Amino acid sequence: MTITGSPLIEGEAEGTLLLLTAPICFWGGLDPVSGTIADPRHPQCGAHLSDKIVAIPAIVGSSSSSQYLLEAMHHRTAPRAILLGEQDIIIATAVIVGREMDYPSFPIVQCGFEGLRDGAYVRIARDGQIHVHGKP
Repeated sequence: MTITGSPLIEGEAEGTLLLLTAPICFWGGLDPVSGTIADPRHPQCGAHLSDKIVAIPAIVGSSSSSQYLLEAMHHRTAPRAILLGEQDIIIATAVIVGREMDYPSFPIVQCGFEGLRDGAYVRIARDGQIHVHGKP
């Protein structure tokens, strides 16, 4: 299956999908050193974002979220890519700044989540096409 998305940050990535069931605030909700969800109120608290394609329905919270994502990029615990249900320029800012600092970068694509399944294998093309496969 292919989903057409709108790239906020262009790039290519592939990996296992982590489909978050609730919005997240990276400020206080992400441990950037370990790459895990640290908010005890989040239904997926303890899940590792690092090395995953992470689908997030929405970002909540402050502009400090970009700082936490940037720190995860520095520690190499950031996701391989982020799929957003709602456009969010704050986290895109982290990737733009991270690229300037020569941190490992990743794409951010806004898309619908219909057909996405947690654990599926996902490949993201530079043009925002998201190819969803069964579990690898």
